[in-house]
Amino acid sequence: MTVKNLDDLLGEGVQGRYVLVRSDLNVPLDGDRITDDGRVRAALPTIKKLADAGAKVVVTAHLGRPKGEPDPKYTLAPVAKRLSELLGAEATLAGDLVGESAKALTAGLADGGVVLLENVRFDARETSKDAVDRSELAAELGALVPGGAFVSDGFGVVHRKQASVYEVASVLPAYAGGLVLAELDVLKKLTDDVQRPYVVVLGGAKVSDKLGVIANLLTKVDRLLVGGGMAYTFLKAQGHEVGQSLLQADQLDQVKGFLAEAEKRGVELVLPVDVLAATEFAADAENEVVDATAIPADRQGLDIGPRSRELFASKLADAKTVFWNGPMGVFEFEAFSGGTRAVAEALVKSDAFTVVGGGDSAAAVRQLGLPEDGFSHISTGGGASLEYLEGKELPGVTALEEKN
Repeated sequence: MTVKNLDDLLGEGVQGRYVLVRSDLNVPLDGDRITDDGRVRAALPTIKKLADAGAKVVVTAHLGRPKGEPDPKYTLAPVAKRLSELLGAEATLAGDLVGESAKALTAGLADGGVVLLENVRFDARETSKDAVDRSELAAELGALVPGGAFVSDGFGVVHRKQASVYEVASVLPAYAGGLVLAELDVLKKLTDDVQRPYVVVLGGAKVSDKLGVIANLLTKVDRLLVGGGMAYTFLKAQGHEVGQSLLQADQLDQVKGFLAEAEKRGVELVLPVDVLAATEFAADAENEVVDATAIPADRQGLDIGPRSRELFASKLADAKTVFWNGPMGVFEFEAFSGGTRAVAEALVKSDAFTVVGGGDSAAAVRQLGLPEDGFSHISTGGGASLEYLEGKELPGVTALEEKN
């Protein structure tokens, strides 16, 4: 990939110059409390480098899925507070995106100052399917930073063709931020000249979320481990009853195809051999360990069982490259976090190049108190990572390449 990057921009000089930064600050919240600030910390280096170099930094980002209009539930206020704490300086939150508050704050921004615009998804044009709408918003964002530059640093959104990700790169001189470059470098190691055995661990709730990536990975990996809610559709496809466990019946034919393709290609596809079967979906639900092929009709699997944990760990032991995306169970409930912990601990012990594929997996690592430096890389962009591994084009990256 040939693109101009943050170092190129800094080399040109940014003292007193506006720089619009698209960050990914889509953090999980409990009320107004951030439960995992990983994405804020990941966004910090680029913002800090620019501010320290004297740029007038204007940050745009989204939070959650508001319906194209202001919604207090999705304000970036908690993010602005945390960003300010990490910066050691005020990151002032504008009261709007491209309105009077944003215009006044950016116009008065001092060299080295940071303004965070309110949630970009409060404007329906950000996610519009109409390129004209998106271009209109991009132009208004560009107008906030006269004579400025654009730094794309929100890897978690580069797979979206959205105004603040794609169109704005045609409005301003565009550069790739350090986070985007680091993420792409890691993903190339998962697709080009991979060290083998190459093992992928997939979990999470739905097979349908990962259809494309499974199909593509079956042509590349040596071993595929499947856990989490999606495992029950695989078990059902093999002819086993799964009780009340999460099941996507409309995906059974697709999954049968995956099973056949894995066998044809000699890919070892590993499923749970036992599960924690609970009476209900609750943190304190009564549960027991049962064979994965004999889940009682009135129970649902909420985690992989102890034999499965040992099995999965053994299948990771000799790996040279591992990509993990998706928890093995309902890790948010302590009683059902053991499977996810077992996989994570196996990766920490491994000598392999280990990549945690963002989203719930990254949150689980932090929630379970595991050392982040025990992994080669923890991604900030689950969806973007999966689409890259699926072989899809990433519009936010394409936009940068087109400028060079």
